[in-house]
Order: sequence, then C-alpha cells, then structure tokens
Amino acid sequence: MIPGPEEAVLLRLARPAAAGGGPLRVLLVHGLAGGAAVWDRFVERAHPGCELWTADLPWRGAGVPGWPDRPPHEWIEEAVGRLPHRPDVIVGHSFGAGAVLAWLARSATAGRQPRGAALVSPFYRAHQEMFDWDTLAYYLNHFDRILDDGLRVSSGGRLEGSLRRDMALKVRDRIGPYGWMRFFDQYLDTPRLPVERLSLPVQLIGGAEDFASDPAEAAGLGRALPDARVGILPGVGHFSMVESADAFAGVLNGFLSTLTGRPRPDAPLPAMEHN
Repeated sequence: MIPGPEEAVLLRLARPAAAGGGPLRVLLVHGLAGGAAVWDRFVERAHPGCELWTADLPWRGAGVPGWPDRPPHEWIEEAVGRLPHRPDVIVGHSFGAGAVLAWLARSATAGRQPRGAALVSPFYRAHQEMFDWDTLAYYLNHFDRILDDGLRVSSGGRLEGSLRRDMALKVRDRIGPYGWMRFFDQYLDTPRLPVERLSLPVQLIGGAEDFASDPAEAAGLGRALPDARVGILPGVGHFSMVESADAFAGVLNGFLSTLTGRPRPDAPLPAMEHN
C-alpha cells in the first residue's frame, strides 16, 4: 500500500533567511535510511540569505511502509509541490541525490527547473556497460557496511563497533529487499537519464574517501552535465556535510552565492512580443 503524502513527506522550515532582500529558497533532501538531521551542521553554517527547508522523505531511518511502491522522483515532486513556494535550489545526498537527479531530468522537459541544484555523493554511471555482476555483488553484500558508516557518523563515533553493526543490520532489514531494489534500480537507470538537457548550474560534492559512492562518479556526472562544477573534499567519506562541515559549507555557500541573479522557478514568464 502506498502511503499518503502527509504521512510520508514531512517538511520543516529549518531556518528562515535574514531580513532584507528576497531569500534564496533551498530544499535539503537526505539519503536512504537517513533523515533531515544530516543537514544540521550545514544549516548552522549556511549563507544568511538562504531560506532553508528540510524534507524527511519516506525512505528516512524509521521508514514508511510501502514507500518503494512509488518511484523516488515522485516523492521529490511531492515535497516540492507542498512547499509554500517552489525551491530555487534543491540539494540531495546519496540516494536522495539520485532521486533529485531523476526529478530534474523530468522537470527539464516541463520547463520547471530550479535556479540550481547540488548533488552530494551521487551514484552515477554514464554507460550501461559500466555495470557488471561485481557491481551488483558489491552493493548487495556491502549494503549493511554503508549503513554502519552512516550510524558511525551520525552518532559522532559514540556507538561501539558490534552494537553499531547490529543496528546497521536492523536498518537493512527495515529497508528490505524492495527498498534496496529501488536504490539499485535508480542507480541502474542513471545512464538513461538525459542529463545533457539540464541547463541549470549543478554543484557536485564528493568525499575522497567515500567507499559507497566513488568520487569518480561525481566527476563523471560533472563531465556529462552542461553546467557543472565538482568539488571533492579530501579526507572524508560519504557524509561530507557532517565529517567536514566547514569545508562542505564553503563549497556549497560559494555555489549558492552564484545563483541569486537567475530567475525564480515560479516567476511569471516574460510577455511575448508582437510585431
């Protein structure tokens, strides 16, 4: 059974913009089995001109039963549609970055792109031939290791190793095969996405030590997009916004500062001229 949007998507104004001028509205999207709290350190460091919204999506840590019955990009559209205004910028992490990328590819054809987007530790491969059985085996057999790393980072290293391992297995079982298949289906679909049509600026951020999402994939996506910049942060893994909060905020704030002159996604279209 597909959950209803009120139960599945929880939106919160994480921080209003400072007074003066029109705010840059930013929506922050978390990864699989994560939550809005992964953005807390960035919220503290974000440019004061940004109005920051977080979305707890149905693939959050506690999980909403039935969420895999609907494509992830549709949940992104649900979140965007329920905001008071369409976001100027959407930022996604990990599985959430993949959902945002798929949503952007579809919104481009409808002429509804935001001013910009940022994708953090995205999963992306340019060609179908880049997937093989070893790739499938790696992500199937090491899925709990990725979840374990998320628990390590979110707990600040306070969880003892065997306890954290047991918790990661419980999270894996809560996600279940259908949730995992949504992750891998979305990953497999990335070569089919018409990313060359995305005219909006995109900031890609990766961690040099990321064993879940190879930073080379962020670089590859950067080459495929028409207007992209890539920042790979040294010494950090899959959760750069937590592990290296100051460096991460420096990159993302620098990108956001370049977007203020672009038209809003919900601005009225200019009138057509008649001769």
